[in-house]
Amino acid sequence: MNDMTPAGAHKWRIAEIETLFNLPFNDLLYQAQGIHRQHFDPNTVQLSTLLSIKTGGCSEDCGYCPQSAQHEDSVEAEPMLPLTAVLDAARAAKAAGATRFCMGAAWRSPKQRDLEPVLEMVREVKAMGLETCATLGMLKSGQADQLKDAGLDYYNHNLDTSPEFYGEIISTRTYQDRLDTLEQVRDAGLNVCCGGIVGMGESRTQRAGLLAQLANLDPQPESVPINMLVRVEGTPLADTPALDALEFVRTIAVARILMPASHVRLSAGRQEMSEAVQALCFLAGANSIFYGEKLLTTGNPEVARDRALLDKLGIRAESSLAA
Repeated sequence: MNDMTPAGAHKWRIAEIETLFNLPFNDLLYQAQGIHRQHFDPNTVQLSTLLSIKTGGCSEDCGYCPQSAQHEDSVEAEPMLPLTAVLDAARAAKAAGATRFCMGAAWRSPKQRDLEPVLEMVREVKAMGLETCATLGMLKSGQADQLKDAGLDYYNHNLDTSPEFYGEIISTRTYQDRLDTLEQVRDAGLNVCCGGIVGMGESRTQRAGLLAQLANLDPQPESVPINMLVRVEGTPLADTPALDALEFVRTIAVARILMPASHVRLSAGRQEMSEAVQALCFLAGANSIFYGEKLLTTGNPEVARDRALLDKLGIRAESSLAA
């Protein structure tokens, strides 16, 4: 494939993607970095902050998630945060340099009465000059339009893994359910934030299958969060063997090659990554991070630590509100 092929113009096959994964490490990173430079400033990174506005008590059975009510030692269900607390967190995120504020709620699908206060949060956060993102589960007809009208910029709905491995991770929601929500988001004119989790025990072929699904969305997602499994005690995946760090870097590089114009975000699991591994991820084409001390329920590097690493690497935060 020619490096200049427009995003979405090529339908990727799993075998092609496996060929990329199998390249010598230096060749893979060289190709990914070259594509990255065609579409982005290689020395900037987009900063997003994620806040859990409604934690715990979820009826889904996702094997990785401590918010599932079906797992041992699941996090305690909490009521939705009040608007004032959300706005305080958004102001703090903006002051720390974040340009996008993401609000997440542990729902299978929001009821209309749940959505109303979220719409107000979106309106108020948008008025601060921040980009807005929400992840609320599956959307019913018309809900994406309501979010768009309130000023939402992005909706996050991850595919999690490949269709072939999906049944090993979750049984309460189908793969098609996820694709249907993404279609509603697109139809409403919202930007799509869609990625997955690696290190859940999947094979490299199955990782390639996840990336094929993401890359073959038309249009491709504007943001692609790549999460490393955080093994949380009490969840079914707590004892899953850790994914090799260089395999994770390879995944970032392949994602960059397949989705050249998307922001590829280092998401969950970054707290356990060394500075050297994160630097390799940036070299491989990652250009967005979740920024702040917590991701929904799991830890994240402190702001000062992130700033120090970015300074070491000569990487600047994006100041514009680009996609």
